[in-house]
Amino acid sequence: MSRRPPIRRIPRARGSRLRAIAAGLLAFALAGCATSTRMAEYAANERLPAAVELDSTPFFPQADQQCGPAALASVLGAAGQAVTPGQLAREIFVPGREGSLQPELVAAIRARGLLPYALDRHPGELMAELAAGRPVLVLQKQGLGPWPAWHYAVLIGYDAGRGTFLLRSGTTERLERRAAAFDVTWRRAERWAIVALAPGESPARPDLNRYMQAAAGLEVVGRLDAARAAYGTATRHWPNEPLPHLGLANVDAAEARWSEAERGFAAVLRLDPGSAAALNNRAEMLSRLGCLSAARDVLSNGTARLAADDPLRPALSRTAAGIAARAAGAAAEPASCSRFRDR
Repeated sequence: MSRRPPIRRIPRARGSRLRAIAAGLLAFALAGCATSTRMAEYAANERLPAAVELDSTPFFPQADQQCGPAALASVLGAAGQAVTPGQLAREIFVPGREGSLQPELVAAIRARGLLPYALDRHPGELMAELAAGRPVLVLQKQGLGPWPAWHYAVLIGYDAGRGTFLLRSGTTERLERRAAAFDVTWRRAERWAIVALAPGESPARPDLNRYMQAAAGLEVVGRLDAARAAYGTATRHWPNEPLPHLGLANVDAAEARWSEAERGFAAVLRLDPGSAAALNNRAEMLSRLGCLSAARDVLSNGTARLAADDPLRPALSRTAAGIAARAAGAAAEPASCSRFRDR
């Protein structure tokens, strides 16, 4: 007579935990119905296609613990930067973490002169970027309990009518997921998502602060040509905002284009007369051009308009002292300096 296998006893969950699990399942079910409706409504209201699939997005089946390099290679390939997951792994894989961290992925995008633009934490923004033809790199937190699995994947499409997203994920080239099921894992990873933009390209739903942070990152790592293109795009998209003009003028200054930088800082001051950074930098550019009198006048007139507690006042004082020291032993100013008197 055969013996029955031993019964595996499952610990009984406490009542409060059971209620929490039941509530979670109910919320998940309700989200499934609501998300499908919201996707269709969003697509209609924003005049997006009802369904999108970016089937030309490259696919790289991930090796063990290499979802970051594989997903990033897909996004970079779609942006015209052919690279293999193996090449990227040497840049972004963190052995101690057995994976890749978001800053490493962002740095790898910047290193190739592309703009890593962070998306808003809303499924509609994912849909808008997909409709614009850009795959989206997302982070998911899969699994339950004390050992969740962090996972990078690439969104390549959606079907608003069916309420689904399409992904390049792991070893699956075309993974279809209900929007609600995807959103659960995306939300648990704090809805992190980015696209790789060419520096002269605008996102589908531009946000000034997020775009400027991405552009400034290019400047910080020395990708000045890319930063110039990105700031130029921002000045055209937000012509009345001083920050893009300030970024463009800073790039001109970094490349020793003193005249162009001076014009840029003057443009910032016309939009924001209280910009101490633009005031200081414009005076410095005038000084570099040999127009010390104009530099002194700019500082004197501009400082009078600043708040008494402006934190850059000490920097302005140091700039003024440096200009005065140079003026003491300077020769006659170039005749070209006369054009600054009426600005």
